[in-house]
Amino acid sequence: MDLTQGSKVILIGTGSVGSSYAYALMNQGLCSELVLIDINEKKAKGDVKDLNHGVLYAPSTMKIKFGTYEECKDAAIVVLCAGVAQKPGETRLDLVNKNMKIFESIVKSVMETGFNGIFLVATNPVDILSYATWKFSGLPKERVIGSGTILDSARFRHLLAQEFGVTPTSVHGYIIGEHGDSELAVWSSANISGNPIAPQLTEERKNEIFAEVRDAAYEIIEAKGATYYGIAMGLARITKAILRDEDVVLPVSTLLNGEYGYEDVYIGVPTVINRKGAVKIIELSLDDQERERLRNSIATLKKIQDPFWKK
Repeated sequence: MDLTQGSKVILIGTGSVGSSYAYALMNQGLCSELVLIDINEKKAKGDVKDLNHGVLYAPSTMKIKFGTYEECKDAAIVVLCAGVAQKPGETRLDLVNKNMKIFESIVKSVMETGFNGIFLVATNPVDILSYATWKFSGLPKERVIGSGTILDSARFRHLLAQEFGVTPTSVHGYIIGEHGDSELAVWSSANISGNPIAPQLTEERKNEIFAEVRDAAYEIIEAKGATYYGIAMGLARITKAILRDEDVVLPVSTLLNGEYGYEDVYIGVPTVINRKGAVKIIELSLDDQERERLRNSIATLKKIQDPFWKK
């Protein structure tokens, strides 16, 4: 069966991340129809009403409504923001037990409608839950995409832009690996318009910048309870790349199938995104230290992930 076309988006989970994503979609005029689904029906319907009051001032008109899983049957993209949120002092991997059961129920409910589009996963731990969504759905791997390190890479580029007095769009650099504590900065290829960054910074300064990237979520959660604006914009960027068939490279969580020497794990790596989904991984040239850190990141994920699928 051909992939569902059109630009109907289903959002499952209207917490802080989900509602911020819905606002980003409306504000950028990225889809024709947006359906909100949440176990808290009252909250979701409130979001629908609030969002609809802003459509007049959006770049394009957009149908926004509350719905049920039945709406997924003709959706182009289903975005998963449901689940238990990260609490202060809790790692993303701590959430896996709670959210795996929730995802099994949600993904099976979506697939029972005849859904034939693309899943976009945001809930943490995003790499493990993206893998779970792929397993539960039975869809080809390119049609299950996790938000991966899209936010971490944005934080990295933001800090480097501040460091060198340029705009973030002129900074080219990636955080790859787990969206979590074992992620790594690819300093060896980071550059500003082709000019390598690593030689211009001391090891101490590079470590400080990376630590600020890695620990940003903890600081924000401590300050205001959750992170949502940055990831919402990242999700909107992935959505745009899919719906507009952009062939753009974004650092998302996708299934490794021999790339970097690993397989059977979802992890954040630069990937070509278009209307068919995550179609091609772009392998970065890593130095020895970066390769070792990627190996550690993958091992960290598989230690948590594998027991679920070997029972």
